[in-house]
Amino acid sequence: MMKKKSISASKASLVLFLCQMISALDVPLDSKLLEELSQPPTITQQSPKDYIVDPRENIVIQCEAKGKPPPSFSWTRNGTHFDIDKDAQVTMKPNSGTLVINIMNGGKAEAYEGVYQCTARNERGAAISNNIVIRPSRSPLWTKEKLEPNHVREGDSLVLHCRPPVGLPPPIIFWMDNAFQRLPQSERVSQGLNGDLYFSNVQPEDTREDYICYARFNHTQTIQQKQPISVKVFSMDSLNDTIAANLSDTDIYGAKPVTERQPILLTPTGSTSTKVELRGNVLLLECIAAGLPTPVIRWIKEGGELPVNRTFFENFKKTLKIIDVSEADSGNYKCIARNMLGSVHHVISVTVKAAPYWITAPRNLVLSPGEDGTLICRANGNPKPNISWFANGVPIAIAPEDPSRKVDGDTIIFSHVQERSSAVYQCNASNEYGYLLSNAFVNVLAEPPRVLTPANKLYQVIADSPALLDCAYFGSPKPEIEWFKGVKGSILRGNEYVFHDNGTLEIPVAQKDSTGTYTCVARNELGKVQNEVRLEVKDPTMIIKQPEYKVIQRYGQVSFECIIRHDSTLLPTVIWLKDNDELPDDERFLVGKDNLTIMNVTDKDDGTYTCIVNTTLDSVSASAVLTVVAAPPTPAIIYARPNPPFDLELTGQLERSVELSWIPGDENNSPIRHFVIEYEDGLHEPGVWHYQTEVPGTQTTVQLKLSPYVNYSFRVIAVNEIGRSQPSEPSEQYLTKSANPDENPSNVQGIGSEPDNLVITWESLKGFQSNGPGLQYKVSWRQKDVDDEWTSVIVANVSKYIVSGTPTFVPYEIKVQALNDLGYAPEPSEVIGHSGEDLPMVAPGNVQVHVINSTLAKVHWDPVPLKTVRGHLQGYKVYYWKVQSLSRRSRRHIEKKILTFRGNKTFGMLPGLEPYSSYKLNVRVVNGKGEGPASPDKVFKTPEGVPSSPSFLKITNPTLDSLTLEWGSPTHPNGVLTSYILKFQPINNTHELGPLVEIRIPANESSLILKNLNYSTRYKFYFNAQTSVGSGSQITEEAVTIMDEAGILRPAVGAGKVQPLYPRIRNVTTAAAETYANISWEYEGPDHANFYVEYGVAGSKEDWKKEIVNGSRSFFVLKGLTPGTAYKVRVGAEGLSGFRSSEDVFETGPAMASRQIDIATQGWFIGLMCAVALLILILLIVCFIRRNKGGKYPVKEKEDAHADPEIQPMKEDDGTFGEYSDAEDHKPLKKGSRTPSDRTVKKEDSDDSLVDYGEGVNGQFNEDGSFIGQYSGKKEKEPAEGNESSEAPSPVNAMNSFV
Repeated sequence: MMKKKSISASKASLVLFLCQMISALDVPLDSKLLEELSQPPTITQQSPKDYIVDPRENIVIQCEAKGKPPPSFSWTRNGTHFDIDKDAQVTMKPNSGTLVINIMNGGKAEAYEGVYQCTARNERGAAISNNIVIRPSRSPLWTKEKLEPNHVREGDSLVLHCRPPVGLPPPIIFWMDNAFQRLPQSERVSQGLNGDLYFSNVQPEDTREDYICYARFNHTQTIQQKQPISVKVFSMDSLNDTIAANLSDTDIYGAKPVTERQPILLTPTGSTSTKVELRGNVLLLECIAAGLPTPVIRWIKEGGELPVNRTFFENFKKTLKIIDVSEADSGNYKCIARNMLGSVHHVISVTVKAAPYWITAPRNLVLSPGEDGTLICRANGNPKPNISWFANGVPIAIAPEDPSRKVDGDTIIFSHVQERSSAVYQCNASNEYGYLLSNAFVNVLAEPPRVLTPANKLYQVIADSPALLDCAYFGSPKPEIEWFKGVKGSILRGNEYVFHDNGTLEIPVAQKDSTGTYTCVARNELGKVQNEVRLEVKDPTMIIKQPEYKVIQRYGQVSFECIIRHDSTLLPTVIWLKDNDELPDDERFLVGKDNLTIMNVTDKDDGTYTCIVNTTLDSVSASAVLTVVAAPPTPAIIYARPNPPFDLELTGQLERSVELSWIPGDENNSPIRHFVIEYEDGLHEPGVWHYQTEVPGTQTTVQLKLSPYVNYSFRVIAVNEIGRSQPSEPSEQYLTKSANPDENPSNVQGIGSEPDNLVITWESLKGFQSNGPGLQYKVSWRQKDVDDEWTSVIVANVSKYIVSGTPTFVPYEIKVQALNDLGYAPEPSEVIGHSGEDLPMVAPGNVQVHVINSTLAKVHWDPVPLKTVRGHLQGYKVYYWKVQSLSRRSRRHIEKKILTFRGNKTFGMLPGLEPYSSYKLNVRVVNGKGEGPASPDKVFKTPEGVPSSPSFLKITNPTLDSLTLEWGSPTHPNGVLTSYILKFQPINNTHELGPLVEIRIPANESSLILKNLNYSTRYKFYFNAQTSVGSGSQITEEAVTIMDEAGILRPAVGAGKVQPLYPRIRNVTTAAAETYANISWEYEGPDHANFYVEYGVAGSKEDWKKEIVNGSRSFFVLKGLTPGTAYKVRVGAEGLSGFRSSEDVFETGPAMASRQIDIATQGWFIGLMCAVALLILILLIVCFIRRNKGGKYPVKEKEDAHADPEIQPMKEDDGTFGEYSDAEDHKPLKKGSRTPSDRTVKKEDSDDSLVDYGEGVNGQFNEDGSFIGQYSGKKEKEPAEGNESSEAPSPVNAMNSFV
């Protein structure tokens, strides 16, 4: 009989054994077959190798096995037989090998720790389980330790150690607070793999006293808690900011700003580390860094890429997670922590080892007597595992001999087996990381054939499709299969059939004549068996009229046909789809027997429609496209708001309801969506319409709920998509009957305004809420927690009542009830109020001050008894003030500062204190009325701090080998100065620094002569003061010793200031106008330097423009600039290569219509000034003539007596002219005098710079660089002496006089 191999086995019901060297097949799970066949034991269920049990519960060690006959079970413990009958606490489940160790009735789990192994045995062999290691879980308590508070400066790193107890299995670690809320974690704060909490940098908000590490032991369902850890973050800046208003006039010393730091690794330490992980496990690598700003972590694999789809980043990228690792994942992994200041990295060398894993596990062998077979056991691992064989649980070297068996390394070869060769073999593959144990049996069977496919099974197929007829079988030796058509037909052969190894007959193309009965025959040397099945071939389903492409106008009707033909024995179902989805749930879609009809087509109906026909054996489909086009144009429709409803009618009038009906107005081509009903209360609020309700647009009647004692009128408004209609005409009025009030006033409160009263307030009822005439309020009150009766009063037309003569601040029960002429409202609810507050009676006691550092102190106090507060406790106020500085012993104006601490707080921090000072404070309690008495003043002193920098450092009197240093003591010594520290070092021609020399100087010194210096050498000096706390900030200066007699430069005679050796241009300043700017600078260096000015637009890449300065002036005017533009500028010296100043940036003024600075150059202004001068001259002549005519004395005589006549200029206060003074009248000069009689300007400071002139109100620079206007330096001008000049004022001064 010819056979053909095929892949198709989809219709096979069972997989059968293969004979002749075929292995690893189980016995078919046919229930009848299993009842009849003998089979060695097979372990079906067992406990895990590492079995951790709950010590509080019974221990269940599983061992289940199958076999024929059913196997018996035995156990070993720690390698020796475990006799369960001798232990009353141990039982074995019936028909099972599972052990139950009774712990709950007196047993101890620790007594049953050990290695257990189960053996399942029957007459055909013995199977063994893995070695099961039993260990009870442990959840020990935390060891007691004394935890000191962590005091951390803002910005520093911090690690809070968890150190959980060693449990079995290890606990799960998490951090929470006292409220059992998880502590938030971020890139800055996160938990490491070891459970510690890492802070890359601490912030003020990290301050708390309840950092608690929890360890959860899942096996015992217990959670252990570590003692809370306290963290206090000190940040002077943040504390000062919170009370900036109080500290605006106080300097804070010792508060160094938070400094940024480049990253450092908190874990792991060092630059490299190693990690070993097992194949298939999860690889976890961790890097946590400190730094400010918070570093960002990045991971790379050196020489390769991180595996795709297996790599994950956790804990804000601080943890690299690679799942299912293999040997290829070995290598160096680098984590890089980076912030703006730098980076740090760590390399972790990962080695992936492997516990044994299967390449080919041994598989069960079912053989016939005399056949051959093999068991193969191949495993891999790192290191390479050792392979050992067992037979029925005994090492094969000492097992009973079997002549049919031969062991060859990882293979056992069987030859000419007999039934006695049946056994269970175990393969053990092990290395230092674990082991694998596999059971595989060799079952030698002699069985006649059996057919497992049910008799007379019916198969149905569609014509021209494949037919698969099953013949599942079993037998040992393997039976041969033959197929016949009909009961007495001939054997089937030929290419039109395919015979599969599992007994299945395949007819690749079934035809109608293939219908009939087929017989399967299975035979081997022990017998023969046959089975019949039936095949029916059906006609295919066809769509004989398919839906066709349609084009339809919008709002039209369309129909698709789908007429089918099918086998009469099959029941078809027809489904319609639109665009491969279900039809819309729309009543416009009508599905008939053979068609689909769409009514009132819209644009949304455009698409592809598919007809699908299904039977139990086949499925066919056909599709057609529907295109929707616009309908022919129609006249434009005008849409508008609806007309108002009309003919309103009230019916069914009752005390609390009425029915309203109306007739809708015209919709105006837009359907009415809903109606809005409004009402008017003609009794209480005539002319005011209120919203009542709304109803759908299809409804024209509504039942309305009414309130008593209201004169109702109703109107209706229609609403469509366009908008609201005009209101309808009002309905007839309907006055409802009066009734008791339905509700009481709301928002009832009781708050005293004085210590001896209680003010009861409420929100009055609206008019329609009164339900009747005569609305009043019954106000009732009684003292709470006192056996007292209610006191009541009835008031009207008010919303407040004052109860006088009450005790101070006691609780009251209050209620306010509404009533009218018909009766009372329901009983109101009670509220709690308080009578008025009074000032607290006592001061806080036991005030203690704990000085934390030189600028921060903590104050404690005992809370006052609540009875003495006499009001709502709002908090405590701490008044504190500086009495004196301990270093200066000088008192100053006392400025008290106040800090308020809300609530019942009994401590607070006092920031911003001055070091080395004496302070006083007191504490007062505060309620709603005010402050109570102050506690006795508490005196405390702040310790010393580091001093500020010396007030100045001057270097004078340079010689060949010495310099004289003078300095001033620090402005804020912050303690007792112990010494000064002077450090200096030479600077060579390339600006490199030489060796540093340090000198300590007594604190009472203010000058020092440095000797034995090198001549003609520049030195850099660093100078700072010290207290016992430490060094303060330093001040720096540079100076040069002079050259020797043969040198080129000599110190100028009488020079008191050290001249620099190298030329410098510094203090470049600009005074910018609209189109020009005056540039000035200071120069130090050789004389007769020729300067130049370079400038350009700021931010531009254009070349610098260069202007040459004439002579050795130290200022220059840049002209032709663009208004409103930012420029960059620098100054250089000709002949000194590469020598120029640093850049300065200035901006020209915006373009304006006129400018005061240019007024002196305008022609009209010059003409005006000439006219004014001529007018003044004429007036002077007239004055001379008139005085001469006055007769007192001739002008000529006066001129002879006084060579310099006193001519008073125009007065500055009123703009009038002064008169000549008489000979006897010698009056002092007026304050307006600016020029002495010798007509020279008094110069207050020979070193006046352009800054002194240019910053005044009137000081202006002209375009040519000259200065116009009066001097306006920072010093106040002294009164000028002598007579005023008779010269005519300058144009600018004259202009200023008119302004």
